[in-house]
Amino acid sequence: MTTSPGPQSGREPTDSGRQRQNWVERRRTKIRDEIDRNRRGEYRVPTWVLALALVLIVGGWLALIFLA
Repeated sequence: MTTSPGPQSGREPTDSGRQRQNWVERRRTKIRDEIDRNRRGEYRVPTWVLALALVLIVGGWLALIFLA
């Protein structure tokens, strides 16, 4: 009877484990780069925030016109 080897502590990480580690490292690098850009004053306002501000301004004007 043969037995399959069990988990070993010195094994290489699996492909999915390696991919997850790479993803985590890329994410950390991206966040760190964004923080550095923001500290230098190179931050940008996301498009959805600008769109929301535009909708609120136009909605306010329309409300002022039609309800006043």
